[in-house]
This record gives sequence, C-alpha cells and structure tokens, in this order.
Amino acid sequence: MSTTFSTDSTANATPLTLDSALSAHVQVLGDALREKGWTVSSAESCTGGGIAFAFTSVAGSSDWFNQSWVTYSNDAKKNILGVTEQTLKKYGAVSKQTVKEMADGVRRNSGAQLVVTVSGIAGPGGGSEEKPVGTVWFGFLCGEHEAQIKQVFSGNRDEVRQHAISFAITHLVKMLSEN
Repeated sequence: MSTTFSTDSTANATPLTLDSALSAHVQVLGDALREKGWTVSSAESCTGGGIAFAFTSVAGSSDWFNQSWVTYSNDAKKNILGVTEQTLKKYGAVSKQTVKEMADGVRRNSGAQLVVTVSGIAGPGGGSEEKPVGTVWFGFLCGEHEAQIKQVFSGNRDEVRQHAISFAITHLVKMLSEN
C-alpha cells in the first residue's frame, strides 16, 4: 500500500480565514497598540497558534505583534516560559496559576507590554468533573495590570478553540481601552 503526497500547495487547501467581527477587533487592537507604541505577545496551548494567526491576519501587524509561542506540552511551558513543576503538579496545566506563570514568562522573553496566554481543554476528551471539556484559563498582562480569567465554553473542539480565540482578543481590546 502506498500513499501519495501532493507537493502542490493548493491541492485540498482550505483557506484560513478570520470572520469579519474578529478581524475588526484585531484591527482596533492593532490601532490602539500602534498609538501607544506597544507590542503584544502570546503563548497558547489549546488554541494552537490561533491568536497569533488572528493577529497576523491584519495587514501592518508587524508594527505591534512581537512574537508568540505554542506551548502545548507541560515541558514546553516549563522550558520556554518558566512555569514551575510545582505549579503544574499542584494545579495542573489548565489553571489560574499556570496561565499567570506563562504570562510572566512571555513578558520576560518578549518585553511586550500586552500579553495573553491560554491553556484549556478543547476536547473531545481530557475533561473531568472539576475541569470539564470547554474549560479555558486566560492570563493577561496590560502594562502593570494583570488578570487571570476562567471561561467554560460549549461546543465541539473547533468551537471551543474559536470561542477561546475570540474571548482572548475581545478581552485584550477591553483591557487596553481601560489602561
């Protein structure tokens, strides 16, 4: 049995797109960051780079988007962002404490003034009674202000991930407008 792989980059390609409402939020975010002379950086787990994709979907994002990490494994969270083994053992990867330590690591590594981190359970498996599928923790830093927020989204894996991306960007805009 043989498998054929196409080298044609357009074969079976589904274009990645951003809905117009989210694109508008990213544009507002970018304009506000540009006006302040700030940058944003992110670290993502369950969203797998979706927030970074949203940022880079807007022309001119290189003016305000610094960098991003997809730290899907606990080892990546520890080795790249400095999340402690103790935090991961005591609270788990999907926790307030973990996204806070992720955010501190992003700021330390990037120097960005605006930071978002995300770690969650997109499903379909992996949930528990304490942390059901759809549980997502977010860490935010905006200047000297910080927040960690838990959301529980409904839907399938793709829907949970999309909700998380939208929530993260919407909350970044809100934080930036308040600070």
